[in-house]
Amino acid sequence: MKNQHTDIVELDNLKVQFSSLKNEIAKVIVGQDKVVEELILAIFCRGHVLLVGVPGLAKTLLVQTISDSLGLNFSRIQFTPDLMPSDIIGAEILDENRNFKFVKGPIFSNVILADEINRTPPKTQAALLEAMQERSVTAAGIHHKLDKPFFVLATQNPIEQEGTYPLPEAQLDRFMFNLNVEYPSFSEEVQIVKNTTSDRKVEVKEVLSTKDIIAIQELVRKIPVADNVVEYAVKLVGKTRPDGEFATAEVKKYLSWGAGPRASQFLVLAAKAYAAINGKYSPDIEDVKAVALPILRHRIVRNYKADAEGMSVEKLVASIL
Repeated sequence: MKNQHTDIVELDNLKVQFSSLKNEIAKVIVGQDKVVEELILAIFCRGHVLLVGVPGLAKTLLVQTISDSLGLNFSRIQFTPDLMPSDIIGAEILDENRNFKFVKGPIFSNVILADEINRTPPKTQAALLEAMQERSVTAAGIHHKLDKPFFVLATQNPIEQEGTYPLPEAQLDRFMFNLNVEYPSFSEEVQIVKNTTSDRKVEVKEVLSTKDIIAIQELVRKIPVADNVVEYAVKLVGKTRPDGEFATAEVKKYLSWGAGPRASQFLVLAAKAYAAINGKYSPDIEDVKAVALPILRHRIVRNYKADAEGMSVEKLVASIL
C-alpha cells in the first residue's frame, strides 16, 4: 500500500512539474500550446517526435528552449544531401601515438534536433534509425551506448519536395508523434514580433534535472491501465488496417496500409502520461482519444482514391474515433 501511496504523491507532483515546465517554455515560445504539450508528453514517455511545418515557425527555437528548461545537452544536426553517417555517429581516427580512437559525433547528446531530416539520403537516415531504436550506435564494429535520456526531435519542411528523400514507413514508425506546427494566430504573431524585435532578453531556467526526467519516465510506465482501455487502444489501431477484422467501410475504401503494433503501445503509453498531467491516476478511453491523432497520423497510408476525393488523414482518424 505504501508504494501505491508514494506513486500517488509522485503523480500529483508530476502534474506540478508539467505546469512549471510549460510556463517556463511559454516565456520564449508564444502560442503552440498543443505542440508544446505533446512534445513534453513524448519526453515523459521516452518517445521521439517528428515536427512538420513551414520554415520560420520557431521549431528549432522550441526544441532548444525545451532542452534548456530540462537542463539537457542539446545537439543540432543540419541534414543535407552530402551528410554521411560518420558525421552523425562519429569516426575512428589515428591519434598522435598511431592508435585508433573513436571521436564521438553530435548524436552523443540528450536532445538531438535532426533538422530537415528528409534532405539526407537513406544511408544517413538509417544511422539515426539505429540510435533511435536501440539507444546505441555501432562504429567500426564497436557498440557505444548513448546517454540517457535520449530524444530525437526531427523537423521536416512540407513544401519543398525537390531534392528530398521521403522517410520510409519503417523509420516513420520509430517516431511516437507526428506533430503539425501551424501558423500562429494574429494576436500571437503580433506578440512574437514585439518580443523578437526589441532588446528583451529571456533567461530560461532549468525546471527538471536529468534525474527527474528518468524518474518521470519510470513513473509513467508504472501507471496502471484497465484492460478495457488497452483493448480499446488495440481495437482502434486494428480499425486502421484495411484487411483487418475491425476495419470500417471508410478505411477499406481510402487506406492502403494501416498502423502496426507500435501504435497500440504508444497509444497506451501516451494515454498514461496524458492522464497524469491532467491529474488522473489511471487513463480512460478519453485519454486514448486525446493522443490518437499525432500517433496515427504518420502510420496510415492513404490510397489514390483518398487523394482524389480529398480525404485527409485527420478526417479518417476522426471517422475511426
